[in-house]
Amino acid sequence: MITLHPLQGIPPVEPGDDLAALVLESARRSGIELCNGALVICQKVVSKSEGRVVKLDTIEPSAEARQIAREDDKDPRVVEVVLGEATRIVRRGHGVMICETRHGFVCANAGVDLSNATHPDSAVLLPIDPDASARGLHNALLAAGTGPLAVVISDTFGRPWREGLVDVALGSAGIRPIEDLRGGVDLVGRELEVTATATCDQLAAAAGLLMPKDSGVPAVWVDGVAVQGDGSVRETLRDSSTDLFR
Repeated sequence: MITLHPLQGIPPVEPGDDLAALVLESARRSGIELCNGALVICQKVVSKSEGRVVKLDTIEPSAEARQIAREDDKDPRVVEVVLGEATRIVRRGHGVMICETRHGFVCANAGVDLSNATHPDSAVLLPIDPDASARGLHNALLAAGTGPLAVVISDTFGRPWREGLVDVALGSAGIRPIEDLRGGVDLVGRELEVTATATCDQLAAAAGLLMPKDSGVPAVWVDGVAVQGDGSVRETLRDSSTDLFR
């Protein structure tokens, strides 16, 4: 059986905060043993702890940012931050900028987010290397005597062809991001030829049910998950040579 437990009481995170210590204290107060499961933690608190917050009053918009802001009815300072985080604009329309980030993620506004920012008139950016962030937190928790466990950093993304948002994995440590079932068989004995399950994305989506933006819950412990293998969330990014939609 797999059970999900929200980690309550974690205070607002500031740059330089020790996330491992905050998680451990929350788990201790809740009587949760961080062992044989996965910690899913939202990107925003990871970014805040790493100082990935920009004050908009320090941003001078470029001519390109001002032009896009006029056309899309956006704050030109925010547009400038988005352009700085994007390697390319995939599509613009309906007031939305779909961008590819330096990590290879394709998402709205290159992951730049104004909600629940540390200070008014500021924006939170994605971690520079979410996999490295997950690895650092994973190692710190193991050093404190927890484990075995996995760490998944999650964020909320929109999806093409479907309405609504869902949490996906941006970084991971201590678990295989994709469980490759090819070569196995289904219930009737037919060989599986294409089935590869995005395990970390599934964990992020499940934990997202307990982490709405107004909940004040930045992390969820998923108990009973089989912690196997290791890898990088970059493994889940489809190569352009096999992507039929580029």
